[in-house]
Amino acid sequence: MNSRADRSGFAVWWWTIDRVALLLMLVLITVGLMLAFAASPASTGGPLTAGDFRYAGKQIVFAAIAAGILGGTSLLSLRQIKIVAALVFAVSLIGAFLVLFVGNEVYGARRSIELGLFSLQPSEFLKPGFAVLAAAIIADRNAMPLPKPLITFLLVVPALVILPLQPDVGQTTLLLALWAALLFFSGQPLKWMAILGGSAAGLGGLAYALFPHVHHRIDQFLNPQSEGYQTGLALKAFAHGGLTGVGPGAGTIKYRIPEAHSDFVFAVAGEEFGLILCGFIAFLFCALTVRLLLRAADQRDRFSQLAGAGLAVVTALQAFINMGVAVSLLPAKGMTLPFISYGGSSLFAVALTMGFALAVTRQRPQLAQREHSLYELLGARA
Repeated sequence: MNSRADRSGFAVWWWTIDRVALLLMLVLITVGLMLAFAASPASTGGPLTAGDFRYAGKQIVFAAIAAGILGGTSLLSLRQIKIVAALVFAVSLIGAFLVLFVGNEVYGARRSIELGLFSLQPSEFLKPGFAVLAAAIIADRNAMPLPKPLITFLLVVPALVILPLQPDVGQTTLLLALWAALLFFSGQPLKWMAILGGSAAGLGGLAYALFPHVHHRIDQFLNPQSEGYQTGLALKAFAHGGLTGVGPGAGTIKYRIPEAHSDFVFAVAGEEFGLILCGFIAFLFCALTVRLLLRAADQRDRFSQLAGAGLAVVTALQAFINMGVAVSLLPAKGMTLPFISYGGSSLFAVALTMGFALAVTRQRPQLAQREHSLYELLGARA
């Protein structure tokens, strides 16, 4: 055990980090590795063909890298967080644009670039970058030529143009929800939030009219006579698993679920480990979200409060959507379960997101916690 008198870099980090939130994140990663072993044979084989554990092996490598990203990011100072977030957002935006021309086409969509070991989805990294940048703009003490909410909207507009072209309605929805959450936490009048909600409903109707796959999924969800192929199998997996599950490796329905290792890994958890593990996963996300929100609320500076709350909410919302789709509470949407679904992009992005959250909610002396304005960050100060 480290003593509080120890002033080494690791000791300072250990005593200032939110160790409860860090533990919850590590437990989620561990559950994800366990489910990777459960889902990999189903995704690499079939009911009559033997699968293997190639996805599980890759996920172990991804988890090790993600742990490094999580720990390294949590060491950053407030000034460094803003700089890294700006770079991440800019590079991710460029990457999302390039995907339109050089990305892999899967089911008619271009969202990722093949890098050998894994496919990189740049849009996954837009969320943590935007959360920190928007919080920095809103919390900046200097006057700006335009209203700060408008500046943050102009910041995200390029992403809102590029993502529907891929098309990726899910990431577009998350970015808009993140922007709305940051405005809400910053104290915007409720009438403006109501207008924003109405505008979001209008955009949803536009997506319903313009994108055939969105139209199909919503119609399927609203039709009580039709469960949909994926969600129907997911519900059968939950029913088969019951309270305690059929046991590790004993699941059979998982072999018929498309994307069992990623988008529908929650159904694999339900079949093999039952309602007990599903409830435990939901509890972990709830506990992590509440912990980060409370920690953010305790911060002295406005930037840390906004960034911490935004980062917590966007991760919680993504988890809620994934689990909601799996249990047929929401229309089908290709969205991963943070920390748990297979994939390097998903795991690295959520590690970066939570690393930022741990960094902005660290306990800092009041003098060291002084905010740097955007002008100072862009100026000549070292």
